[in-house]
Amino acid sequence: MAALKPDEAWRRIEERVGPLPEETVGRRAALGRVLARSLAATVDVPAGDVSAMDGYALTGEAGPGESRPVAGVVAAGAAPGFELVPPGVARIMTGAPVPGNADRVVPVEETDAGRETVIFLRPSLPGQHIRRRGEILRVGAPLLPAGSRLTPGALSLLAAHGHAEVPVHRSPSVAVITTGDEVVPPEAAPAPGQLRDSHTDFLLAAGATLGLRFESLGIAPDREDALRPLAERGLRSDVLLLCGGVSMGEFDFVEGVLKGLGCETVLHGINIQPGKPVVFAVHPGGWVFGLPGNPASVMVSFWLFVRPALRRLLGIADSWWGGALTGILAAPLPGTGARDRFVPAQAQARDGELFVTPFPPQGSHDLAAFGQGNALVRVRPGAGPAGAGERCEVLVVAQ
Repeated sequence: MAALKPDEAWRRIEERVGPLPEETVGRRAALGRVLARSLAATVDVPAGDVSAMDGYALTGEAGPGESRPVAGVVAAGAAPGFELVPPGVARIMTGAPVPGNADRVVPVEETDAGRETVIFLRPSLPGQHIRRRGEILRVGAPLLPAGSRLTPGALSLLAAHGHAEVPVHRSPSVAVITTGDEVVPPEAAPAPGQLRDSHTDFLLAAGATLGLRFESLGIAPDREDALRPLAERGLRSDVLLLCGGVSMGEFDFVEGVLKGLGCETVLHGINIQPGKPVVFAVHPGGWVFGLPGNPASVMVSFWLFVRPALRRLLGIADSWWGGALTGILAAPLPGTGARDRFVPAQAQARDGELFVTPFPPQGSHDLAAFGQGNALVRVRPGAGPAGAGERCEVLVVAQ
């Protein structure tokens, strides 16, 4: 199967990845989730005519220098029904119900107030500083449409309307398997020829940035009989992520094992550096990404293709390079060959510009370079070196 350009690879992925079905969660557990159905207002906002200011509610205009008696005080939270008998006025607080026959509110700073009388210092207009019932929302009006991301502000809005539970797209379950005879757990001391597993910690942390808790299924040796039961278990999750075993070597068994378990390979290979040997497969119960074994390849292929696919499952519109920005290079950027190259970098906003410092790696094994920074800089195929001060394409992947 020929390697694809990144845009074509993403097209094949997005055709097969869409929002998961609806589930109901408590409002306070819904931060970052996406509404599966629209929600409506349950109360008028405001619920009645209320004052927008601390001041005095009155009927008719009181000219500059005019004095009127204070007939009472209306506090926020008071029951509606206070009636004015002109020329009396009511001392009123912000959010308090406006007396039924009052037609305006004069801010306290526009008066000379005493305990029993108030003198008005300037002209007033009918309707001023009164928030009318339902001027923001009426009962039954659209509150948040389907597809809305539940931000802190959105959750505040839902709380104001008493939505204790909300319908959201279900979060995908994700399993992680690392492969390789040479790979040992991080807490183990590697023997000659071995190395510690860095992939699992990266993927668990990267999943947490999406609000997802990935399940690690451990390390599979380079044997089909060892990989198959772990992969079979992983396929019970919505998404299975495998690290290593996807190239063309004698011990790269991932694609064959997946085929034997009923998976259909959609693509094998994307023209990117690092990360070319990516596998994407589907089966009746979900999706599989086979990520190359080098640390940089795992990171780049996750940020570019796995993360946007997971976001689509959550109901968030995304694409492989859709969130890219334009930055200014703070240091030189090397050119590339026939593939899109992605270089780790630090992106920092200063004075309204995004400044990008690349960390050119020595190869896809250079975890020291890819462990730095918070962004990926794209170098288009055939591009020559770029100097500091030139523009670049950058995708911020961590905050």
